Amino acid sequence: MSYSFNKSRRRFFAQSGAGLMAWAATPAWLRAMENMGEMPTMPPRKASANFHPDVELDLICKPSSVAILPGQPTRVQQYFAKLVKGPAQTLTEIPGSYLGPVLRFEKGQKIRINLHNQLNEPSITHWHGLHVPAEVDGHPLYTIDSGQVFVYEFEMLNRASMNIYHPHPHNTTAKQVYHGLAGAILVNDDEERRLELPGGEYEVPIVIQDRKFDANNQLQYVHAMHDRMMGFYGDRILVNGRPDFQLDVASRAYRFRVLNGSTARIYKLAWDDKSPVTVIGTDGGLLEAPVNKPYVMLAPGERLDIWADFSGRKVGSQLVLRSRSFSGVLPGMMGGGQGEHGRMGGGMGMHGSALPVGSDYPIFTVKVTRQVSDSPKLPNSLAQIHHYGLSDTVNPGKPVPIAISEGPMRMVLNGRPYAYNDILPSERIPLNTVQLMEIFHAHGGGHGANGAAEHGGKESAGVKHNSGMQAESGGHRMGGMGMMSGMRHDDDNKQGEGGHRRMGMMGMRHGGDSDDAGGHQMGGMGGMGGGMGMMMSMAHPIHLHGQYFQILSRTIATNSGEDYATVKDGFIEGGWKDTVLVMPGERVKIIKPFQDFKGLFMYHCHNLEHEDMGMMRDFLVV
Repeated sequence: MSYSFNKSRRRFFAQSGAGLMAWAATPAWLRAMENMGEMPTMPPRKASANFHPDVELDLICKPSSVAILPGQPTRVQQYFAKLVKGPAQTLTEIPGSYLGPVLRFEKGQKIRINLHNQLNEPSITHWHGLHVPAEVDGHPLYTIDSGQVFVYEFEMLNRASMNIYHPHPHNTTAKQVYHGLAGAILVNDDEERRLELPGGEYEVPIVIQDRKFDANNQLQYVHAMHDRMMGFYGDRILVNGRPDFQLDVASRAYRFRVLNGSTARIYKLAWDDKSPVTVIGTDGGLLEAPVNKPYVMLAPGERLDIWADFSGRKVGSQLVLRSRSFSGVLPGMMGGGQGEHGRMGGGMGMHGSALPVGSDYPIFTVKVTRQVSDSPKLPNSLAQIHHYGLSDTVNPGKPVPIAISEGPMRMVLNGRPYAYNDILPSERIPLNTVQLMEIFHAHGGGHGANGAAEHGGKESAGVKHNSGMQAESGGHRMGGMGMMSGMRHDDDNKQGEGGHRRMGMMGMRHGGDSDDAGGHQMGGMGGMGGGMGMMMSMAHPIHLHGQYFQILSRTIATNSGEDYATVKDGFIEGGWKDTVLVMPGERVKIIKPFQDFKGLFMYHCHNLEHEDMGMMRDFLVV
């Protein structure tokens, strides 16, 4: 099939403002972004004559304006939908919101979605969490220009779950999501239906996002390279696209379908009266049994299914869902006040606003407005889950590595920025296999990604937190995490020709163009050099396209304990996931099936600014 090159990346940078382009004048910044190269695009996919859908809808993305704050409407990009064929409940609008309609499907349905791009820029839509063929997964290869139509056709293979649809064009995903292009997908099946969980008005989508507005109520986004390195953070929380969100409820049980729709912000969700958060499901659907937590962590792209019971509460009573304080997710010198330990002091003044990352602030308020006598009871048993163990994998002694590397103007996986058709040997996955994978921070461990795979049996210097599925004693020796460090770049692989740039107290050398996924060498202690001088370790939500996975184990470096203690009780690990938050100093082993479909399936950081910088790779399933 023929393809052409998409120029949207250059158009985006040309339109991104003088401030960003001034930063871009830095040679290392320009080189870092150019490493990603151009993305070829395929001709728009057409409808198949032999595909007979049970459900068909037109999905339109286009510019719009919505009244979000008092006064002038806000210009946004928005999804609209029209049902062509299928049950009336397939589409549910969220009144007054810029978010796209909730799409509700049944397991087993054959679905056709006609994506109409009416933006003034290229786009494509990804079905985050859905198990679909590669050509209809929303890979940037399939980006379409303004005025074009792309036809998705697939059978719904997912179990009951909450998934997401959002844009995935090369280098502009974050910008389009930030300006409004996102929506929820609810899949139903018979197993879930038998539980008679709260439905209708008692099943409430809760999409949490942070945004920043100017004096004219217009969205502000990415003013400098710093906003990309750390991720962009707004100073106002929106729920379902609305500020100061209040939900009026009856005195009974509700089901909250919660999504972190922010581009970068991580939340630590807890009720203000310290009642437990009851979780019945995660990204990939229901758990086996409810889990009570004092708080739950929610990173961009993750979902939670929360049972919220207001029985016995008096009319007029209120309950606030808050994000509680925590620390350790951002580098220590880069913040405006993070967490209860004050680890993000003045620094460079990032987000020195009303919502510092890791601080304590409200998300939304629940108010009991009517008394009712009947309420469903929380089931003791929810769903059956087949748990994978090491014996189910084809590579129990050599996990597929996903190595996180951070540095000034460089965010990469497996030592390489994203490039089309740049598949490492470890990224070639045989079809219909179950793979053990390990996600870790490449710096500080003394070896690169391939080294991690080869040394999977070494004892960890950290503390293992088992998921409850299967304990196993692998892991890797961690060292140097959380120290002040900078980066030394082999720009264009020209060693010894002035390509090394020393920054901070630790030197790190990236051999970005080597064929293995390593190339990371820690230098010795040195004086503070120029540049940003940052603690080169931060939390990353890693998302894998295709099928869900299961978390096998978490291993944390012993010297990460103080920060890790502020988040560790908020992870839900017993069910199916497609996105996992990996903290600094942490190694996460997962088990993921690669079934049914060949082709390219992306994996990337779901801090969307990092994704657009190149922290993204492809698995080639063959």
